[in-house]
Amino acid sequence: MGAAKFYQLKESPLDVALPKLVVMARAQGLRVLIRTADPDLAARLDAVLWKGPDASFLPHGIAGGPHDDAQPVLIGDVPVKGFDYVICVGGADLTAAEVTALARSCIMFDGWDEAALAHARSQWKALTDAGCTAQYHAQEDGRWVLKAQKN
Repeated sequence: MGAAKFYQLKESPLDVALPKLVVMARAQGLRVLIRTADPDLAARLDAVLWKGPDASFLPHGIAGGPHDDAQPVLIGDVPVKGFDYVICVGGADLTAAEVTALARSCIMFDGWDEAALAHARSQWKALTDAGCTAQYHAQEDGRWVLKAQKN
């Protein structure tokens, strides 16, 4: 069974932290779904990934295109089948069944936004109540630090 990792963004914004996670996942050969139901956020992340970290391009697409199945990274609100790693952003949900089906899963949320914090807490409770392992990571001095874990 996989673990749901919760990443609380307090030092760097999503636009900076997300591409770094995607680069690491792709270096390991993982196919990544960036899940969001917000079309504006999807468009913004599309632009961010076009530039990638250090001005490099990260091959990707937005869900609904003709080549979704071939995309190494897909942005949208689609089922997890065929993906190795799902990164939920913008309040997108993750189910216990998805956590167990994936090699990796995470929920990234803005640590300064009360609504995002409340949503992350409800996701934590739902997933751990369903028997999933959950890990909470916070940014400290530019790195991720494990702050809590529940099995």
